[in-house]
Amino acid sequence: MSSMLSAAAACAAGLYLLFKVFGNYVKRSSLDILPGPPPDSWLTGSALSLFEKRGLRLWEEYAETYGRAILFKFILGQRVLVLYDAKALQTMMIKDTHIWQKSNTPTTHRRQKKLLNPVFSAAHVRDMTGIFYGVSHKVTPSPFSVMHSSRVCLPLGTREFDINDWMGRTTLEMLGQAGLGYSFDDFTDNSMDAFGDAVKSYLLFRWFPLRSMRELQRISDFMAARSTEIIREKKAALEKGDAEMKHRIGEGKDLMSICLKANMTASENERLTDEELIAQVTTFILAGMDTTSNALSRTLQLLAMHPDVQDKLRAEIVEAQGGDGSDIAYDDLLKLPFLDAVCRETLRLYAPVPFLNRFAMEDTVVPLSKPVRTRDGKEISEIAVSKGTLAFVNFQACNMDPELWGPDAREWKPERWLAPLPAALEEARIPGVYAHLMTFSGGARSCIGFKFSQVEMKIVLGVVLGSFGFELTDEPVSWLNSVVIHPVMGDGLKPELRLKVKLVGA
Repeated sequence: MSSMLSAAAACAAGLYLLFKVFGNYVKRSSLDILPGPPPDSWLTGSALSLFEKRGLRLWEEYAETYGRAILFKFILGQRVLVLYDAKALQTMMIKDTHIWQKSNTPTTHRRQKKLLNPVFSAAHVRDMTGIFYGVSHKVTPSPFSVMHSSRVCLPLGTREFDINDWMGRTTLEMLGQAGLGYSFDDFTDNSMDAFGDAVKSYLLFRWFPLRSMRELQRISDFMAARSTEIIREKKAALEKGDAEMKHRIGEGKDLMSICLKANMTASENERLTDEELIAQVTTFILAGMDTTSNALSRTLQLLAMHPDVQDKLRAEIVEAQGGDGSDIAYDDLLKLPFLDAVCRETLRLYAPVPFLNRFAMEDTVVPLSKPVRTRDGKEISEIAVSKGTLAFVNFQACNMDPELWGPDAREWKPERWLAPLPAALEEARIPGVYAHLMTFSGGARSCIGFKFSQVEMKIVLGVVLGSFGFELTDEPVSWLNSVVIHPVMGDGLKPELRLKVKLVGA
């Protein structure tokens, strides 16, 4: 009898396991009525092709083919909802943010946000302008002195450089000084200090995840240890007063110093531990470097593709500089209309992070701004979603939706920002925090450093374009899928963007 019970239990356990693994193939879902591409295979669905290095074109192709609400099949038949409808995004990112969480095991970070939000205010970003200009001027001569030698025979005064590496080093140094009050790189040669090397290696690991986990752990441990030393040094300096901070990198205006000061006066239940501070600032640096440097690389590539736009932008910058290369004051910099238009249009059409995932923490309904046609030809204005559903918010598709932006939505046209925007866009109530765009996300989990990134981009472009002109090489450039979209040359996989660079007037 006992053996029969054991066999029955084993059989039941086996059936349960089979259902957990293969249940998606037999059970029905409310999402099944949505249009979407056929899976590439019964085992992996469309997951491998969508997240393959060169799979970005599929996201755009499927959005154009199947519309604002799409059903994908992933590994073992998992159903995945992909949305770019404005009303759906408003619901997920603003109204029902408690339902749509970043992971299916959510954590709260209100305490961190309460401390960090004032750090990223316009007033504090203004205070960092001096840091940004200081780094920009330090790095500007680098390409013609120490960064890279020319790879090919070019006209006098013109050289070919890896712009992505140049922008990466620039933004990392800005983030180091403004975030930690620490200098990673003095730009006197092609190397940086050990901490900077660790950050770069950690970022490289994100491009090549098959590297040794032991090496990743070593890098993480080193970064944590050095960050702890930095905090200890800053606390000691803060105790000596403002005069001492004036002599240090960042002059006490860096994020870590500001957070430490705020922490001293915060109540016990709102205070962050040193470990939490390290995690927040390190995350800010790691996330901010790739997104901003690659956005700058993309902008310079586009300006090289459109020399008339490059000339127009340079003329605006040179005029604002007074003709002598002087730094443009913060308020004047933000008012430059064409510089702002170029930045907005680049971030509209080429979001560094084109989509993100959310999990439904309970059964819910997602409304749509316009009906979508189901597989059987009917129209629906809302989608029933079950608890545990994985959804992707397609920022890029929303940013280039022809119904909102017009028939030229897929063209890079900075001048569109110099005229009134389409009425449909104004009425759509896009939940993004910046310029009717989803590039920096929206709601409580929007990018906390988007103002920081904007000023950083404009200062770098202002200083660089005042000194250099950019032209394309003969080798094609591709932008690949990864944690952050990155450029490669030809058929390569290494993050790289080479352009011809010449001194203005040479």
